[in-house]
Amino acid sequence: MYAGTLLVVFISVYFSARCIHFSQEPSDQSVVLGERVVLSCVVFNYSGIVQWTKDGLALGVGEGLRAWPRYRVQRALDVGQYNLEISNAELSDDSLYECQATEAALRSRRAKLNVLIPPEDPVVDGSPEILLMAGNPYNLTCVTRGAKPAAHIQWTKDGVAVEGAYQEVLPDRKRVTTRSYLPISSVDTDSSRNFTCVARNPAVPTGKRATVTLNVHHPPTGTLSIEPRSVLEGERVTFTCQATGNPPIIGFRWAKGGVLLEGARESVFVTTADHSFFTEPVSCQVFNVVGSTNVSILVDVHFGPILVVEPRPVTVDVDSDVTLNCKWSGNPPLTLTWTKKGSSMVLSNNNQLYLKSVSQADAGQYVCKAIVPRIGVGETEVTLTVNGPPIISSDPVQYSVRGERGEIKCYIASTPPPDKIVWAWKENVWEKEKGTLMERYTVEQSKPPSQGGAVVSTLTINNVMESDFHSPYNCTAWNAFGPGTMIITLEETDIVPVGIIAGGTVGSFILLLLVLLALAFFLYRQRKGSRRGVTLGKPDIKVETVNKETHGLEEEAADVSTATRMVKAMYSPFKDDMDLKQDIRSESDTREEYELKDPTNGYYNVRATSHDEARPQSRAVHYQGEFRAPNPNAGAAGAASGGPPAGASGAVPPSGVPGSRAGCYDPRPPSRMSHATYAQFNTFARAAQSQQAPPVPALQSPGDYPGDLLDSTPQLAYDPYGYPSQYPSYRTGFAPTMEEGPAYEMYPTGQGPGPGPGQGPGPGQQSPETGLGQYGTSTRFSYSSPPSDYSQRHTQRMQTHV
Repeated sequence: MYAGTLLVVFISVYFSARCIHFSQEPSDQSVVLGERVVLSCVVFNYSGIVQWTKDGLALGVGEGLRAWPRYRVQRALDVGQYNLEISNAELSDDSLYECQATEAALRSRRAKLNVLIPPEDPVVDGSPEILLMAGNPYNLTCVTRGAKPAAHIQWTKDGVAVEGAYQEVLPDRKRVTTRSYLPISSVDTDSSRNFTCVARNPAVPTGKRATVTLNVHHPPTGTLSIEPRSVLEGERVTFTCQATGNPPIIGFRWAKGGVLLEGARESVFVTTADHSFFTEPVSCQVFNVVGSTNVSILVDVHFGPILVVEPRPVTVDVDSDVTLNCKWSGNPPLTLTWTKKGSSMVLSNNNQLYLKSVSQADAGQYVCKAIVPRIGVGETEVTLTVNGPPIISSDPVQYSVRGERGEIKCYIASTPPPDKIVWAWKENVWEKEKGTLMERYTVEQSKPPSQGGAVVSTLTINNVMESDFHSPYNCTAWNAFGPGTMIITLEETDIVPVGIIAGGTVGSFILLLLVLLALAFFLYRQRKGSRRGVTLGKPDIKVETVNKETHGLEEEAADVSTATRMVKAMYSPFKDDMDLKQDIRSESDTREEYELKDPTNGYYNVRATSHDEARPQSRAVHYQGEFRAPNPNAGAAGAASGGPPAGASGAVPPSGVPGSRAGCYDPRPPSRMSHATYAQFNTFARAAQSQQAPPVPALQSPGDYPGDLLDSTPQLAYDPYGYPSQYPSYRTGFAPTMEEGPAYEMYPTGQGPGPGPGQGPGPGQQSPETGLGQYGTSTRFSYSSPPSDYSQRHTQRMQTHV
């Protein structure tokens, strides 16, 4: 019976055990130090005691575990949940945990709780700033401690990842120390750069950082600039030295061609460039406490040719080869030419002139010329001396005067100088350097500076005789290279008397003096004539000059015409310069035509014409001659009209010559006037004028005169003088009818200025042939100014009656 009971109990326990199991077991987890973690445990169909173990050690029963104040069991009996909650995880919580159902004898799988510990803040050795010398290698070191698991360190340079670091891990029980090394070779550009060390592990995925700044000391680095880049020799040039360094720059020094320039201590150096700057660099030395740096630059100086090597004279033997050297410097590149002095043929364009198998003719000066385009030209001479036999360069024919002292010269040029000079003539031979032979012949040697070192041997003959002109004279010279010979002939010449030479000289001087005096007189006359011109004003002025002559030339005040008064008033300001001349000619003189000098000196176009039947008449020129009446009663008619008789007026009685035409004018020869100056019209004073125009006198009909003697063409058109264009035209001596008088008084023919009845101030009615005044012949000149830009309609007019 007891056995049966045990069997029942066993079967009951067996089947009960088969129904209790873990529906959820704890799993491995990680928790960051100080955080909360929950380990799961759910037992199905169990209502007994459940407990947790840590590394095999039971933690206790119940929800609150008094021995583990951070531990708590989260129970939910209805679902069989027994979770283990750990708060504020610590490194000691890093263990194996197991859930056990004690009454059911069930144990869960072991779960590993991994407590994660972030690394401590990394530290870079030497931070926050590391002082380095440029070019020296260095290892940056970063250390982070207390990490679990070990931290990984990464480097960045100014935010950019840098490879090449290596690290070591130093375990300390469960915590780990990590050290990282980054090797660098600092340069000057690394100064002020930031290197950052980043330490990461699962506890801190973003990582922790530490930054260090590099302070790299280095000598200065600089650049040297020049302004302007290209200069002419003698111009100013500015050098600028720009430099950086760590620590800062403390000074500058300047040098040229390696020679220190005293006084130049700033970053800018200003000087005047010469040709030496083209080959000698200018250097700037900049320095700080670490060291110094030197930068140099050459200046592109444009300069004319500079002789680099002075050529030396060259002496060679005849038939030898020779090379002449010449070296110039210039910028821009120069052109070199070799020529022989006195010749324009270019022998070479190189620094060297090569001459092959030279002769004595090749000896002389050679010119080495250098040309720098648009800058300048330079040249030097090289002397080539060719050793050879003597060369005699005397004139083969020389002259002397019979009975006088004569000389025969022998010029010997040679290198080396002649060792011996021998004269031979007639039966005479002279080998000595100097001496006297037969008391008539003397030999002397000299070296005149003007001959360039040549030896001159002179044979002097006292009292030259006839026989001396018939003998050749042999001059022979020797040196180490051989002889040189010349045959000289002496010829007779005459003496030119000194008186002839002196007379020719004096005559030439007197002739030259006369030529100079004539030239001075001509220039004086030309200058005096140029002073006679007076420039007119802008208004166009038309001038007419009338010259009148008569047999009597009576100059009484009562007989002077109004026109003469006008001329005197007009010319009075210039009376010192006016030269008015009259040339009286008789009636029997034949009238000649001539041209007067232009009183305006070319400023106006002057036309001078006279009345001649053989030439066409100009409408602006009319000769008023003495009129011969067409019938014998003409003189009586004139007397009846109140005018003077024909004889008084100078009229000629009617001609009784057969074939002569009735009623014609006797022309008079024109007068000559020398105008020394020219007066402007508005300088004379006007006489009192009448507001009414003078009456028109009764004129003879044109039919009374032959048509070929009187010009029916209007002499002047008054429209250019300011009168209306509808006025009729008139002949010379007649004024138009006008409502307003002209600027000066005008009288018709027959009304002169003399006393007597009439419209004018004259004595009374005058005959037409005397209407131009007391004088019977007139010559009129018309001066017309060139066209003016002003194109003024009003033109002043002036009449001169003399």
